Amino acid sequence: MIRILVFCIAALSFLKSDQSIPWQENYKLSWENFIGQPDPNSDAAAVTSSGITFGYRLSRVNNVIESIHVEVTAHFYPEKSWVKSNEADNHILAHEQLHFDITELYTRKLRKATSQVVVSQNANNELDAIHSRIVKELNDYQNHYDDETNYSRNHEAQAKWQKSIKEALEALKDYQ
Repeated sequence: MIRILVFCIAALSFLKSDQSIPWQENYKLSWENFIGQPDPNSDAAAVTSSGITFGYRLSRVNNVIESIHVEVTAHFYPEKSWVKSNEADNHILAHEQLHFDITELYTRKLRKATSQVVVSQNANNELDAIHSRIVKELNDYQNHYDDETNYSRNHEAQAKWQKSIKEALEALKDYQ
């Protein structure tokens, strides 16, 4: 199960937080990263809270947009992520890691889409629309992942998703 958090901010200096872990290719989550309080009423063994921070700056000269700078990062939020320690195992951790990897996949899709925005007076509206579309796609995809894998219980589907996400990340490596 996943909780998606999305932050749209104008000031890029606020993108980095001490309370989040940015996605890194060689960094894998461990159960020690899940420090939130488990929901005793939830059937889930663990919850990953991840999201995309998105910000952009439009440089203007004489009130005409001259350039666009976009920053997009996938983050894991330890304080909002939790695990029921009596149900924790490596298989469930791999499922939760893949939620974070899916967030990175959509971060790359957002980077790719925003890199194709043409400098114009309408750039901010275009960037906002792309962001909204990608966030909706991310949420739908995360839910589809949980549905198809039955929240990690379907081991065969889980293995297919791991292979598929790895290939999709590789296909978008230019946007890492």
